[in-house]
Amino acid sequence: MSEAVSRRRALSLLGAVGAALGAAGCVPAPPPGTRPRKAAAAAAPRAGAAARIDALLERLTLEEKTVLLHGGPDPAPLGQAGYVPGIPHLGIPELRLADGPAGVRVAERATALPAPVLLASAFDPALAREYGRVIGREGRALGQDVLLSPMANLIRTPYAGRNFETFSEDPKLTADLVGEVVRGIQDEGLIAAVKHFALNNQEKGRDTVDVVATEQTLHETELRGFEAAVAAGAGAVMGAYNKVNGVYACENKPLLDELLRGRWGFDGWVMSDRDAAHSTVASIGAGLDMEMPGGTHYGAPLREAVRGGSVHESAVDLAVRRILVTMDRFGLLAEHPAARPARDAAAGAKVARQVAVAGAVLLRNEYATLPLTGAAARSVAVIGPTGRTPFVSGGGSAHVVPAAAAGPLAAIRQRAGKGSTVSYALGEDLYGRPLPVKLLAPGTALDDRGVEPGRTWTYEGAFRLAADDEWTLLIHYTGKRPSVRLDGEELFPVRQGVAEHFAGGLLGSAPDGLTVRRHTLALKAGEHRLAVSAEGGPKGQRLRLRHTTKATRAADLAEAVKAAKEARSVVLFAYEDATEGSDRTSLGLPGGQAALIQAVAAANPRTTVVLNTSSSTTMPWLPRTGAVLQMYYPGQEGAGATADVLFGDVDPGGRLTQTFPADERVTPVGAELMRYPGVGGRQEYSEGVHVGHRWYDAQRVAPLFPFGHGLSYTTWEYDKLVVRPGADHGRRGGLRVEFTVRNTGRRTGTEVAQVYVGPSPDLKLDQPVRALAGYRRLTLAPGRAQRVVMDIDARTLSSWDPERDAWVVGTGRRGVFAGRSSRELPLRAKAVVATG
Repeated sequence: MSEAVSRRRALSLLGAVGAALGAAGCVPAPPPGTRPRKAAAAAAPRAGAAARIDALLERLTLEEKTVLLHGGPDPAPLGQAGYVPGIPHLGIPELRLADGPAGVRVAERATALPAPVLLASAFDPALAREYGRVIGREGRALGQDVLLSPMANLIRTPYAGRNFETFSEDPKLTADLVGEVVRGIQDEGLIAAVKHFALNNQEKGRDTVDVVATEQTLHETELRGFEAAVAAGAGAVMGAYNKVNGVYACENKPLLDELLRGRWGFDGWVMSDRDAAHSTVASIGAGLDMEMPGGTHYGAPLREAVRGGSVHESAVDLAVRRILVTMDRFGLLAEHPAARPARDAAAGAKVARQVAVAGAVLLRNEYATLPLTGAAARSVAVIGPTGRTPFVSGGGSAHVVPAAAAGPLAAIRQRAGKGSTVSYALGEDLYGRPLPVKLLAPGTALDDRGVEPGRTWTYEGAFRLAADDEWTLLIHYTGKRPSVRLDGEELFPVRQGVAEHFAGGLLGSAPDGLTVRRHTLALKAGEHRLAVSAEGGPKGQRLRLRHTTKATRAADLAEAVKAAKEARSVVLFAYEDATEGSDRTSLGLPGGQAALIQAVAAANPRTTVVLNTSSSTTMPWLPRTGAVLQMYYPGQEGAGATADVLFGDVDPGGRLTQTFPADERVTPVGAELMRYPGVGGRQEYSEGVHVGHRWYDAQRVAPLFPFGHGLSYTTWEYDKLVVRPGADHGRRGGLRVEFTVRNTGRRTGTEVAQVYVGPSPDLKLDQPVRALAGYRRLTLAPGRAQRVVMDIDARTLSSWDPERDAWVVGTGRRGVFAGRSSRELPLRAKAVVATG
C-alpha cells in the first residue's frame, strides 16, 4: 500500500490508529531529534531557543518533566482554571490557565465582554481582533499565562448549551473570527488555547458520546475554525471530551498528530479539557502533551509507565519540549520576562460597548416601533426581570463577574431624559418572595438566615394550604447547598457532574451573588411538612428560602399589563439562562414569558421584545409584537448598548450567525435522534456538509429568520453585479465579485453585504446549494453608494475530496449570489471557475 493511500485511510477514520495504539499498550520512542513542526503563522523562535530547551531537558528529572505535563495545586490561587508549578531552580516559571471566552474568569472582577455569538453577529474580523486584545491584556494583568479560548466548535444544534460561547453555524465565518480572536489574545502576550478539538457540539452526553463523521464533513465544517486558529499561530489546543469516530479525542492519534501537527503544522502543545483524558499510554502516544491540572492519568501514572517500559521517556521529552518551545516563544523563559501590564478597565468597557452595539440584531420592526422617537420615547414601560437586573453573561466557564454593570431600566431612563416617564413592572419574579410568616413556626426567619462557621442549623415545621396551588420554591445560599425537604422529598439534591460545578448566570445567582436553585411543584390543599438544614462550614453561610405561587404570578402579570396600557411604548426584556454542562430542553422561552409577551403585546402593540438568550428561539408570540431585538448575553455594557439601539443613536448593524427555525421539530438535527443527542452513545453527523443554513436550503425549509438576517433603520439597494475570474495569490481558481450597495433611506446605516456561491458541476462530491463565500460590513450616509469588491479565493471555492486526500477547486459554471441574508439575494450571476 502506498504512503498516500495509507495516510488517507487513517485520516478518513480519524481514530483507527489511536485505537490500535491503545490496544498495543506501549508508546515507542519518537524518531531521534524530533522537533515540533513549525506552524505557518507562528512567531519566530528566539535566537538559540532550541539549544536552551535541549539543555533544560537534559537537566530535568522525570518527576519534574511530568509536573510540567500535569500541574498541581496553586499555592496562591487567583481563582483560575488550572496551575502548573514550573521548575524554579531551572528558570521555568509557573503557568496559570484561565477560562475566558467572554472575559478572564478569575476571582477578581474583570471586563465582562459580550458573548462570542454577539461578537460574531457584527461580521467584523477587525473587531474580533480588538475583542481578543482586551482579553489578552486583562489575562496578563490578572496574573494569567494561558487563556482557554476561543471556542471554535460550530453551532450545529440549537439545543446546545454552549452556543453563546462560540460564533456561528457557518464554517467560513467561524474560521475568520476564530483566527482574529487568537491573534488579538496573543498580540498581548497571552497564550490562546483554542477549544474543544473536535466535534464537541453539545453538552448532553459530551463525556462519552462517540461522534461519527465522514472525512469530507470534518474538513468542510467543524475543522475549519481549528485550522484557522493554527494558521493564526495559536499556542495551544484543548482536546474535547467526546470520542471522534470511535476514539476519545484526547487519545486520537490521527486527529492530534497526523492532522493537527502533520497536515496543519501545529507546533504548540495539546492539553485535555478537565477530566477529558481517559488513559496514560494511549494519550501520550497520540500526542496529548498536558493533562488539564487535576486529572488522574498523567503525573504518577505517567512516571510509572515510563519506569515500567510502556512509555519511552523520549515521548515525555517531546511533550515537555512542545510546552517549553511555546513558553519560550511568548518570552516566558526569558531571563527578564516582560512586565505584566496594568488592567485598563476603561479600554475594556469601551470595547465591550462597541461590540454589544455592533452585534445587536433587529429581527422584526413593524408599525415604526423602533427607533423610539418623539412621543414614543417619552412614555415607556420597561417590563421583565432582566429589564432591571442586567443579564451580563451565560453560566459555566464563560461566566465573568464585572466590577459594575448597569441595568437596562437605568440606562433607558437616562437616555429618555427629563420630562419623560419610564415606568417598570416585574412581569415575572426570578428570585421569589419571602414565605409568609403565618406559614412558619413562630420566631423563624428563612428570608435571610446566617449560619456560623462550624455550626449546623435546622428548621422543621408544618404549614397548611387552603386550596391546591403550584409553587416554585427557591433557595438562595452561599457555600455548601442546604437541604430542603418538603413532605419528605429532597427538592435540591446535590448531583455530581459538570452542570453542578458550573452554576452561574442570571438564574444561577441572585443580584447579591448568592447561588439560586428552583424547584416547581404542585401542592394539594392541606398540611405540608418543611425541613431545612444548612451547614456553616469553614466560612459560615447565608441562605434565603423564597417562593412564588399562582397568585403571585397572576399579580405580576396583571401589573405588567397595566403598565403596558398606560405607556406609549413597551420594552419587554426576555431571557434564557444557558450554561456549560447542560443542553436546552426547548427552544421556547422558559417559565411564563411567552404568556407574558402575549398579554403585554395584546395590551400595547408597540411592544419591543429584547432577547437576552443564548441561541435561536422559537416565537409563537411574534405576530403580536412591534419589534424584536436580539442582544444575546451583552456583557457589562449591554444596558447602555441596548438603549443606544432602542433610541436610534446607532443603527442595528448585527446579522444572525445562526438560523432561527420556525418549528423546533424542523432543524438540521430535527427529530433524528441519531443526529442529536445520539442513540446508545453514538451520534452521526449524517447531515454531512449541510450544516446550519445549508441544510435549510438543501431541504427547502423556510426558517423563522435566516442566516445573515438583520434589519436596519434605513433601506438598502443592491445592483450592478459583475463577476470575473480573480487571481488567488498568483494561482488560478478564484473569483472577483463586484456590486454596488446604496443607502436609499434618510439616515446613516450599517449593512452587511453577503456573497454566496453555488455548487460546481464538475465535482462529484456532496456540495451545499449555496455556501457563504464573503461578506463586507459597511456604513453609509443617506443617498451614498459604495462599490463592494470581494476576492473569493480558491480555497473557498473548493471541496475536500477524500479520494485525493486534498482540497479540490470546484471548476465549471457556478452561481454567484449577493444580498442581505442567505434568503434575500437579489443579485445573481453565473461565472466560470477555472484552474488551467
